[in-house]
Amino acid sequence: MSYTQNKTSSRSLRDRARERFAHTDEQQGGPPNGQMPLGPSIGPGAALDKVASYWWVELLLGVFWVVISVVVLKFNQASVTTVGILTGLMFLLFAAQESVLAAVDRPRRWLWVIFSVLLAASGIVALIHPTATFAGFADILGFVFLLIGVMWMVQAFTERPINDLWWLTLIAGILMTAMAFWVSGQFFVVRAYTLLIFVGVWAMTTGIIDIVRAFQIREAGHELGRHLGR
Repeated sequence: MSYTQNKTSSRSLRDRARERFAHTDEQQGGPPNGQMPLGPSIGPGAALDKVASYWWVELLLGVFWVVISVVVLKFNQASVTTVGILTGLMFLLFAAQESVLAAVDRPRRWLWVIFSVLLAASGIVALIHPTATFAGFADILGFVFLLIGVMWMVQAFTERPINDLWWLTLIAGILMTAMAFWVSGQFFVVRAYTLLIFVGVWAMTTGIIDIVRAFQIREAGHELGRHLGR
């Protein structure tokens, strides 16, 4: 009997101690059940707000592409040099992507390393000799347009289940393929001017899209801030 009374008394003491500590945590605003917070929680709203704060980066990119388009569409030596430099930068970007694939795809690392080295070498040569790079691209412009047209057509059919405007990409691919056959039968001067027009229009379109997207991101950030009560 004494053992049972002592056991019941010890349990009641423990229960009272737990209640006292729980009451103290509630008064101090601590976490329930004695759990300690692991760190500040960042919700999706805070993450979107942080992304929206860098809208000006997208704006600067848009302005950069607009400036590039203006330089290219002037049809002078600076235009030729600019296209050659952009080609070199494009090759270096592709080389960086192949390096990432080499780090991820271990069984075929040697293949990606070879592609990365070749693309990096091509990019360096293009940056050193931008005028010759432009001339080389003008010589194979028909083949380049054909690759772009086929790629756009494949992309259109791939996006058909999720993109209602897939047919626009398909039409663009067909037109680019037709332009490829037309360019292939032209003289070098015509191909050179066609390349300048293509690069200039592409850069102008990219710049306008980036500028519009920058202000959309900014407006989305303001809407989120009003929603969060800032």
